[in-house]
Amino acid sequence: MQAIKKFYNILRKPAVHYSLGFLTIGGFIAGIIFWGAFNTALEATNTEAFCTSCHEMRDNPFEELKPTIHYSNRSGVRATCPDCHVPHKWTDKIARKMQASKEVWGKIFGTINTREKYEAKRLHLAQNEWSRLKANDSLECRNCHEFDSMDFTLQAQRASKQHSTALANGEKTCIDCHKGIAHELPDMKGVEGFN
Repeated sequence: MQAIKKFYNILRKPAVHYSLGFLTIGGFIAGIIFWGAFNTALEATNTEAFCTSCHEMRDNPFEELKPTIHYSNRSGVRATCPDCHVPHKWTDKIARKMQASKEVWGKIFGTINTREKYEAKRLHLAQNEWSRLKANDSLECRNCHEFDSMDFTLQAQRASKQHSTALANGEKTCIDCHKGIAHELPDMKGVEGFN
C-alpha cells in the first residue's frame, strides 16, 4: 500500500508547471493523435490516385499498365501501383516508403518530367525495381501469386514447365522471368541475358 501511495504522490507532484501524471496522460493522448495522423498519411500515399497524381507517373507507367491483364481482366481483379511496388507488411512498407522518398527529389528536380527524360532513365528505373524485387524474392508478386495455389495443369505447357521447374529448384523468383509484365521493357541492348 505504501508503494501505491508513493507512486500516486510522484504522479501528482508538479513538474515545473504540470504534474507528471498530466504529462504522462497528455503524452499518451498526443502519441495516439500522432500515430493516427501518421497512419492516415501513410495510407493516403499508398493509393493509385496518389501515385498517378503527378503527370510523370500518369502519362508514362500508368498508361503502359492499362492494356495489361493486371489492369483489366475477366475476373475484375485489378493490381494498383502499390500492390506491385509497396509491400503489404507494415515494416517492409515503411522501409519501401523511405526508399521512395528519393522519388520526391526526382519530382522536385524534374528528373523524368518529360517523355524523353523518362525514356532516357527507363532502363535505370527498371533495373532498380528488378533488383529490389529480386532481393525480396518478388514479395509483392507473391501477395497474389503463390506457387502453392497454382494449378499447373491449367497453364500453357511452357508456363507449366517453367513454374514447376522454378518451384522444384527454388532458384528463381518471379521477376527473373516476368520483366515487362506490366510496363514496357526498356531498350535492353547491352544488358546481360538480353542480347
